[in-house]
Amino acid sequence: MDIDDILREVDPTFHSVPLEKRDLQELTRAWVAERSAPELLPWPSNGFFERINDNIKRQIERVEDMTGDMDPKTNFALIVIQTELERYRYLVRSYLRARLAKIDRHALHYLSTDELRARMSDVELAYATRHQALLHNHYLSSFLSSFPPNLQNLNDSAGINMVEAPDLDSAVFVRLLRDTLVTAKGVEDDNAVKGMEISVALIDVESHDTHDP
Repeated sequence: MDIDDILREVDPTFHSVPLEKRDLQELTRAWVAERSAPELLPWPSNGFFERINDNIKRQIERVEDMTGDMDPKTNFALIVIQTELERYRYLVRSYLRARLAKIDRHALHYLSTDELRARMSDVELAYATRHQALLHNHYLSSFLSSFPPNLQNLNDSAGINMVEAPDLDSAVFVRLLRDTLVTAKGVEDDNAVKGMEISVALIDVESHDTHDP
């Protein structure tokens, strides 16, 4: 728990924090949640990533304007700005790569229903559709064309479901942010699964609201 989380709890003026700083906090949490969750989480709404991209573009322009200034104080400020810029860019790249890895692994699953398709951005949806089309064409030219027509569908659910879904029973880490009640699952010695409710402090519900911790 960082100092800003504490201030959110006790300081009513927290929203006076500059929007850029709050966006960075939100981006960091989205990055941690996406890398931790076994399934694709909903794409951030309300123009969040558009603001992040605009901030990065402004910082790049600022760095370009400051480059070449030989004043030592300006050079130090330039180093600080470049460091902050690289932090933003690393978080964005890592976040998008984590999402693309999930889409690559389970493209058919995320294209199967409107609810799952809504989790992707327009660019991700176009990427997933094109990726699956290329993969299907590759399989057809490699071996599927020699199969009977009724066995050529990659999304066949008759008998054994051919669509691989993410493992929602995999372990995850949960960051605690506020008092709440969580339902957890444990396995006893006789392999019987039992449910139990525990009161924990400060859980980040937004980051991990799609599966049990």
